[in-house]
Amino acid sequence: MEIERRDLLLSAAALTVGMAAPTLAASPRKLGYAIIGLGYYGLGVIIPQFRNCAHSRLAAVVSGDPAKAKRVAAEHGLPARSVYSYADFDRIRDNPDVDIVYVCLPNAMHAEYTIRAAKAGKHVLCEKPMAVSVAECEAMIAACKTANRKLMIGYRCHFEPYNLEAMRLARTGAAGKIRYVRSEHGFVQRSPDAWRLKRALAGGGSLMDMGVYSLQAARYMTGEEPVAVTARESTDRRDPRFTEVEDMIDWTLEFPSGALGGCQSMYSANQNRILLMGDKGRIELEPATRYNGNRMWVGEDGREKAITPPRASARNQFVGQLDHMARCAATGHEPIVSGEEGLRDMRIVEAIYRSAREGRTIRLDGRA
Repeated sequence: MEIERRDLLLSAAALTVGMAAPTLAASPRKLGYAIIGLGYYGLGVIIPQFRNCAHSRLAAVVSGDPAKAKRVAAEHGLPARSVYSYADFDRIRDNPDVDIVYVCLPNAMHAEYTIRAAKAGKHVLCEKPMAVSVAECEAMIAACKTANRKLMIGYRCHFEPYNLEAMRLARTGAAGKIRYVRSEHGFVQRSPDAWRLKRALAGGGSLMDMGVYSLQAARYMTGEEPVAVTARESTDRRDPRFTEVEDMIDWTLEFPSGALGGCQSMYSANQNRILLMGDKGRIELEPATRYNGNRMWVGEDGREKAITPPRASARNQFVGQLDHMARCAATGHEPIVSGEEGLRDMRIVEAIYRSAREGRTIRLDGRA
């Protein structure tokens, strides 16, 4: 049943990229987003995408820097009443132009502002990882359910054409029976002052950042939920970057079918790759999950044929994500990457940390 549920989600995801899914009718107006957090991602990546959206628009900004917030608002034609600080964020409940709050803040702030947004009567799109603990994820889900608001997690790869085509190929047996998937994600985090290296803000190191891509890929490429995990950490604590959080962590996932997932995250090397191997061939993406420039091949034992997904140039993962959430908010449909999906990841993340800490395999299926 879990595999069937995943297949249905993946089918739905394929329909939402670049077009409105048949069951998600267009809203009579573009729904308004408040972007909370005007760092690189919120300001430099997300806000520019609204010009390409069919169902979404920028309606407000929230920042701890008043001058920046006012400047961004002016650049996008927003009225002064659509500028908020973190302290007065709760008055957003009185702004009818805001339908959805997009939380683009450090990980440890996700739960607080998701819950505050839900209490203000707004739907929420929250960046990944969903939060820094299972307990926080559960509180976020409960708050949105209590407020009857939708909660979606920013798993943009469910709207990215190469990843969607890789999922489709895996499901239709292009590689045969899946035996193994390898997913490696990392980059060189150079500044020791980055918030991602502060446990109080990030909740952890590379696993709480690039590790989410590795974990998600293993799950959506196999279409299965893991039943056990074995992990090992490798961190040079003499490095000033890693006094609080881990650098590299490697883990193996066991799936019900017998397939294995070999995953890795790191902050000391650049890597962005997904490789699925079956008894008839392989599917490989490298780079796999970047904002652009991803590539894919299939073959019996190598990169024999390059694959370009249909209409790849017309599909934008960020627009697909923003518009999907807007349509779900307008129609009442559940997002394909809901809060429950983020909770599933966080349960596995906690098990990965526990396995690395205790030096043993952790069961995820309740078995001893």
